[in-house]
Amino acid sequence: MRTLKVNLGERSYPVFIGSGVFRKLGEILATYKAHCRFAIITNTLVDALYGRTVERVLRDNKFKTDKFVVADGERFKTLMTTDRIVGEMLRRHCDRKTVIIALGGGVTLDLAGFVAASFMRGVDFISLPTTLLAQVDASLGGKVGVNHRLGKNMIGAFYQPKIVGIDPGVLKTLPAREIVCGLAEIIKHAVILDRNYFEMIEQRLEALLELQPAVLEEAIFHSCEIKARIISEDEREHGLRTILNFGHTIGHALETATGYRRFRHGEAVILGMLAEAYISWKSGRLSEPELRRFERLLSRIPLNVRLAGIDKEKIMSAIYRDKKATAGRLLMILPTALGGCEATLDFRHELIPAAIDYSLDCFRQWNKL
Repeated sequence: MRTLKVNLGERSYPVFIGSGVFRKLGEILATYKAHCRFAIITNTLVDALYGRTVERVLRDNKFKTDKFVVADGERFKTLMTTDRIVGEMLRRHCDRKTVIIALGGGVTLDLAGFVAASFMRGVDFISLPTTLLAQVDASLGGKVGVNHRLGKNMIGAFYQPKIVGIDPGVLKTLPAREIVCGLAEIIKHAVILDRNYFEMIEQRLEALLELQPAVLEEAIFHSCEIKARIISEDEREHGLRTILNFGHTIGHALETATGYRRFRHGEAVILGMLAEAYISWKSGRLSEPELRRFERLLSRIPLNVRLAGIDKEKIMSAIYRDKKATAGRLLMILPTALGGCEATLDFRHELIPAAIDYSLDCFRQWNKL
């Protein structure tokens, strides 16, 4: 088992990475007293796979345990779901010493973290991500929240977990579509900050898609290391951390415009990254050879999602409601090379519609959609 640390002073926390982490949960939670109470928040799919395992480990270690199961899907990450969970926690007499365990993918982690930040003005929470995307992205950094019908993650907070436990072994139960979503964030980390990492992904993409253990664990560790370094320097996204939004400005808009039903988060980010790379090329920041190299990597990723009938006007409306927009000006993360990027308000906004078309057309061609 490998460990790293997110350094945030008194809010610092360890990240444990390795197959078998779930089975070692009792050791990891040794800092909590045996009479401590845990509340697992998970979804229907993950509960069927791992809910009992986590419950058993907790109870074997003499921890009182409750479990709250929600429906699976981005459209259930709402204030209504939050209200239902909080109500049930109050009915079961959970208190300020209760520790929430977020068990699931990014949606569950965002939701459970938001409940932890809100319940009785804040209780501890522990992140146990079960998707590749959540392991390399949502589990670290303390961005918690829920969606509004007018925009994704518009209601939320920065609220750090106490512990993150990442078990790559659980990924074998994921469908291929979820592995693709996780690869989106892995590629994002490489493009914004680490050219050598990008080259490693180029060489080992098929091994990652096949979940070869050694390659997979190395990629997870490296992505977490990159994100931990960024968060440790800029917890609340006032500077460096904004680069983690590469692909997300257009990606979030795609999700919002299609009602959170058509795209998984990572799928939308893949399309968003390609569109934003196009804007960077047209803006004179990214060279054409670098763009084409990025295209070649993304063309090897199977993206099985319906791309027909997307309303571009809805996408444009959602883009300008983005959290990063200020006084009508949009912050865009534009790659300057494969391994470097720039956060800027100064770009040609009129390129956005063409960039969306370009990204969608590329994936239609590559995947024969």
